[in-house]
Amino acid sequence: MAWQPEQDALLQIMQLLRESQSPNTEVQRAIHQKLNSLNQYPDFNNYLMYILAKLPEEAVPTRSLAGLILKNNIKQYYAELPEEVKHYARVCCLGSLGDAAPLVRTTVGILLSTIVKKMTEDGEMAQPEMLAALVSCLDSPDCSVCEGAFGALRKICEDLSDELNNDVVNRPLNVLIPKFLSFFKHSVARIRSHAIACVNHFVHIRSQALMVHMDTFIKELFQLAGDKDNEVRVNVCRALVMLLDVRFDRLAPHMGDILEYMLLRTQDENEEVAKEACEFWLTLAEMPVCTEVLPNHLERLIPVLASRMRYSDMELITLKADEDDQAVPDREEDIAPRFHRSRTYGGNHSAQAKHGEEEGAEEVDEEEVEEEEDGWPDQTVTIWTLRKCSAAALDLLANVFKEKLLPFVLPILKYTLFSADWLYKESGILILGAIAEGCGQGMQPHLPNLVPYLVQCLSEQRALVRSITCWTLSRYSHWILEQPHDEYLQPLMQGLLERILDSNKKVQEAACSAFAQVEEEACTELVPYLVPILQTLVHAFGKYQHKNLLILYDAVGTLADSVGNHLNKDEYIQLLMPPLIEKWNTLKDDDRDLFPLLECLSSLATALQLGFLPYAEPIFKRCVNLIEKTLQQSLAAQASPEQFEIPDKDFMIVALDVLSGLAEGIESHISHYIASSNVLELLYQCMQDNMPEVRQSSFALLGDLTKACFEHVEPSIGVFIPILGSNLIPEFISVCNNAIWAIGEIAVKLGAGMEPYIGMTLEQLINIMNRINAPKTLLENTAITIGRLGMACANTVAPQLARFIRPWCTSLRNIRDNAEKESAFVGICLVINANPVGIAQNFVFFCDAVASWTEPPLSLQEMFHKILHGFKHEIGEAEWGMVSSQFPKLLLDRLNAVYGL
Repeated sequence: MAWQPEQDALLQIMQLLRESQSPNTEVQRAIHQKLNSLNQYPDFNNYLMYILAKLPEEAVPTRSLAGLILKNNIKQYYAELPEEVKHYARVCCLGSLGDAAPLVRTTVGILLSTIVKKMTEDGEMAQPEMLAALVSCLDSPDCSVCEGAFGALRKICEDLSDELNNDVVNRPLNVLIPKFLSFFKHSVARIRSHAIACVNHFVHIRSQALMVHMDTFIKELFQLAGDKDNEVRVNVCRALVMLLDVRFDRLAPHMGDILEYMLLRTQDENEEVAKEACEFWLTLAEMPVCTEVLPNHLERLIPVLASRMRYSDMELITLKADEDDQAVPDREEDIAPRFHRSRTYGGNHSAQAKHGEEEGAEEVDEEEVEEEEDGWPDQTVTIWTLRKCSAAALDLLANVFKEKLLPFVLPILKYTLFSADWLYKESGILILGAIAEGCGQGMQPHLPNLVPYLVQCLSEQRALVRSITCWTLSRYSHWILEQPHDEYLQPLMQGLLERILDSNKKVQEAACSAFAQVEEEACTELVPYLVPILQTLVHAFGKYQHKNLLILYDAVGTLADSVGNHLNKDEYIQLLMPPLIEKWNTLKDDDRDLFPLLECLSSLATALQLGFLPYAEPIFKRCVNLIEKTLQQSLAAQASPEQFEIPDKDFMIVALDVLSGLAEGIESHISHYIASSNVLELLYQCMQDNMPEVRQSSFALLGDLTKACFEHVEPSIGVFIPILGSNLIPEFISVCNNAIWAIGEIAVKLGAGMEPYIGMTLEQLINIMNRINAPKTLLENTAITIGRLGMACANTVAPQLARFIRPWCTSLRNIRDNAEKESAFVGICLVINANPVGIAQNFVFFCDAVASWTEPPLSLQEMFHKILHGFKHEIGEAEWGMVSSQFPKLLLDRLNAVYGL
């Protein structure tokens, strides 16, 4: 007999579900706790299923809510649920696919896809039966049942595309793909749309089951190209975009028609259709074939993209952009979550604000990168819009076609930039910014007139014009900095600083971001403007709401990185530090706003050097406390996972990075704080953490402490170096980079005492040095550290010289002259002296590396002279003549001029 609810319990649960929809958050929270407490009763999930599936007279939102709570319970507790509860849920869901309420059908589909996903994860034998049951429902004469089944299958295909494709036992796609294709001509548009969407999930993974039917798929898509339903056209465009990327060979014969179709759809009245079509140009622009197939269409495409870069009516309503809203508090939901990025030391051993710049960086979150890359404006509207997509497509096309694009763009700019209609003017300024990178060279003759015009536009009445102008000016900052500063940079600085204090929050944000871009380009050229810059930024601290305050921290930190110790003046410090310290004192240890503030303070500590000393001790102590607290919470979570949650380790990572900034800034003055703390014990634990970013920041701190106060680090070297050696894994590039750098710093300090540790590190470093296609910074870093090991223990490194000298030389020939490069070359010279034969086969590469020095220190120049002339003398004049005749002329001339060869 089927399960039946007890009426009293059913009524109580239904009442809770109704009350949970109250707009009062306190009521919601209380009801949520009560509903959670009911999970201790196994048949609570049956009640939820019953309410969703068996009570058509109940309000649809209540039924849907019951289904969504059940979905969450299945996701969280599936393995613990009794089999009869799982069975009841499956049977009821299949029986409710055709419910009269569309929202209930959607909820049932989500619930079914969750069940199938959990069954797949647990390897349950009933999973194929569930799929078969859903497929059979597609043939129901009731369109509601068919649509409900498709909704579930669409979600299953989205969540389990790889699993379905890799199921070599049941091979479900051999049945599913032809079945889906058979519905492309269905009379109901919603079902046609579902069918295309289901197949689309298998395009990117190149499913063999789909490839077999590729001709049919493409043919059916072409027949649906003119479908009147918006959702169908969206999915047709989406399919063609994916096929362009995955199977261009199949589209190539039809490319002319496809380009015409996408051009038409980019102008579609429905913005979702137009946006999907616009993605086609983004994808095509990144393909080599773009220069072959697109040139004849640019004349029509560019005006279409430009027209879609104007704000839509809906965007204008959403933005409320012309408000004087500086005093309006931000809503927390409008503030994107902040993620700290660990310090990385690159090939030139300088701290970088963000890690993972080279290919292969494992720590970067893809979604995070997508949101942050390119610096596109309008980031307050986080939705990917048609306007943004069109601007991004124009940007990519400008990078492909360069100045060849200008004949199509310049007439549009002439019309839009000077239009009396502010919407057209705003879009023109966006177009100008979008082509800055690709067409910058061709735009140079126009910039002497356009840049002053843009600076005037910073004072436009419309806030959206002011904000986009900030962004576009920042895109041309490189050109501006090459011009006379009094004509271009000074007016730009004045205009941006005024906009930083704008009465509109969107303009404030755009101005701050643009100013940070100018800071990065200008560096010390900003020094003459530091007083007005600091006065403006400090004023902004008292003016900004929550969201822009976080951006302001970034602007201050970037300023510190750009001008360095030029900030270390009492008048500047007294301006800048009080508002930062005031904020520091108000934030709690678990507030994520600490991330941007601590990043800012880290940059300031490095820039101000001893000027930061009065603020160092409380910051040091709090960072140590953050690290210790996080480690304790992590240990507690490991010991009792059911009782304690895993802590947010970003707090520990940012604290480690601030300590690095302090060590780099106040140098040996940090020794007193280290001596009176347990920071090295904490560092030892952090270096063994299972999270790569924690290890990455730990190794950065170890290197900085080695430079600043080696007397405290030295007693623990015996436990630190084996950990560093075990992290020389290039797949974790940022962790590996920092470990390599720390080993090099220790070698410089330890000297001959490094001997016992050569065996733990050198072999891995040589292997990294010889990796094919390894990231440039990793090779530079490795080469410098090998050189430093040679400086410390030349006789131990020397026997391995022939194994690494060629890539060593090619890696360091292009880095600038500095102290790190000097120490590496001193070390390699000592190694060559100990094993001259080891360089014989690759002597030309050593000569090339020597010639890369602009002005080597005198002592190093003497070492080079001795090795070069020693080699020449050893092989004799005749042999030297033969060897040197193979040298490039420029290299030989350089060696003759500097070293008398």
